[in-house]
Amino acid sequence: MITRLARVTIVVRDQDEALAFYTEKLGFETRADVSFGPGVRWLTVAPPQQRDLEIVLLQPDPAFHGERQAAEMLASVGKNPTWVLYSTDCQGDYGRLVERGVTFSSAPTEQPYGLEAVFLDLYGNSYSLLQPAEAMG
Repeated sequence: MITRLARVTIVVRDQDEALAFYTEKLGFETRADVSFGPGVRWLTVAPPQQRDLEIVLLQPDPAFHGERQAAEMLASVGKNPTWVLYSTDCQGDYGRLVERGVTFSSAPTEQPYGLEAVFLDLYGNSYSLLQPAEAMG
């Protein structure tokens, strides 16, 4: 029986710059950072309050993944579908993230499902920053 989703992967061009973005700009914490030899680094991040899911920051390496697969993986950088990140204060988080240099494609906007702002990571992946309607009380 499948019980839960534990990790999701984002393919990145550079793990160090991705780690800096997710920790310094978004405020995520590093959960794992382990090297398994040249070109193989297991790197995960997550919001501090979330314990049941981690984001794997995967940098393809031709020596480990093979030339063709590494090239295919790198071609997918920035092409993830939009992920939704819940917020208890969309407007406040929007202001803090803008101050940290995060690029938004839309400012906080009232939607039937809550207050939503959309931002891009350093590779162009989009994220919905959502304060759900039921949390707006």
